[in-house]
Amino acid sequence: MNLMVSAIGQGLLWALLGLGLFLTFRILNFCDMTVEGTFPLGAATAVTAISNGVHPLLATLLAVIAGMIAGLITGLLYTKGKIPSLLAGILTMTAIYSVNLRIMGKSNISLLGKKTLFNGHFLTQLPQYFDGVVMGLIFIIIITLLIVAFLATDYGQAFIATGDNPTMAKSLGIHTDKMVIVGLMVSNGIVGLCGALIAQNNGYADINMGIGTIVIALASIIIGEVAFGELTLNQRLVAVTLGSIIYRIILLIVLQLGFSANDLNLLSSVVLAICMMIPQLEKHLKIKQPIVKGVRQHD
Repeated sequence: MNLMVSAIGQGLLWALLGLGLFLTFRILNFCDMTVEGTFPLGAATAVTAISNGVHPLLATLLAVIAGMIAGLITGLLYTKGKIPSLLAGILTMTAIYSVNLRIMGKSNISLLGKKTLFNGHFLTQLPQYFDGVVMGLIFIIIITLLIVAFLATDYGQAFIATGDNPTMAKSLGIHTDKMVIVGLMVSNGIVGLCGALIAQNNGYADINMGIGTIVIALASIIIGEVAFGELTLNQRLVAVTLGSIIYRIILLIVLQLGFSANDLNLLSSVVLAICMMIPQLEKHLKIKQPIVKGVRQHD
């Protein structure tokens, strides 16, 4: 039972990573590799701040700001520097590695004995692992509602139009470069938040904790789409969270079958590959494909 609760809590916390990537990968149609640097950047910023006596909530906010700055840099490289999206993200991700070492001063920092968002009085009274579930629910609900509210505005609709058809968006007077930059900043801010929360939940930050995070985020998105079929845009945001939980439960089951924790990245890639092939299998079997409302599908 405790393992299942832990998996759900981890799924809720990691779902923030999926939501962040969803904004760029699915809505903005931007392949953003920055997240592999932004995630540990958020963790490094929050943990270092907490270690130096900063309140955990303020430290988490600083992690969000750090993530937004990383997104801004990628956006400027892409829009102003005319560097391809994939390369722009890789350049920023590579630079962030050195930045993280500068922030932490070493390869990892422990939060042992430090106050975090997960050891408040209320959360410590809960059964084991329920603190992750509660904190995950709080943050995922807040972020999801903020995204829904944003996309419902005229600015949000312009953001969607930019990803769907940049040429048409420009003809309508939408500043597409600005939309890309804002989208990357918001996305990476959410990823930085995820990194800060995961680090506080785990009790440490490590320079290499960002490796494979983009696969985890994609798994949340793809599993949610495959599992729930025809969805509106707002429903897809919820599906990302549910996909993240399903993904964690799948990993839990696989580990219970005797696989090593060292195989997690391999298992993650296999699960993602299988989920991405399911639509192709349905096509070959002539099963009707779901039509997603509100945002275009990508091959």
